[in-house]
Amino acid sequence: MEFTFIDRMREGAEQAIAALKAQGMSLLLISGDAPAAVEDMAKRLGIDDWTAEALPEDKAARIAELTKAGAKVLMVGDGFNDTAALTAAHVSISPATALDAARVASDIVLLGNDMSPIADATVTARKATKRIIENFAIAAGYNMIAVPIALLGFATPLMAALAMSGHQSLCR
Repeated sequence: MEFTFIDRMREGAEQAIAALKAQGMSLLLISGDAPAAVEDMAKRLGIDDWTAEALPEDKAARIAELTKAGAKVLMVGDGFNDTAALTAAHVSISPATALDAARVASDIVLLGNDMSPIADATVTARKATKRIIENFAIAAGYNMIAVPIALLGFATPLMAALAMSGHQSLCR
């Protein structure tokens, strides 16, 4: 009798990896597992840069190295050995089935086991960042025009209030 153990890929992992690659992200697989298993998983996912037999401190050190080089790091992990790396990353994600320690260390916890929402989250985050920058630009432009007008006495408080409410509706 022979038993063979293979790591099952999480649902949506292949789609998430493909979508993240399409967004231009560099992907790394850092695992504490044996080299043969990590290499097999990396090949199945299409990830060229992988590390096996990584200790928890190795994972955190690699993230610190990437951050120091200017990278914005998104870490996905589900085990106790991922917690240091999850907290070291700019953004961290764990599935709902992850250990409690990993979920607590993560910024985002997926509601299921499906990994495909990770790519959607990165798109949403970029759109939100763009919207925030636009709102700051509109507010700065408004203030550069409106404050001098108000200081010179050319705007009544009612006019300023109406202009400000119009400005706020632009920022939504």
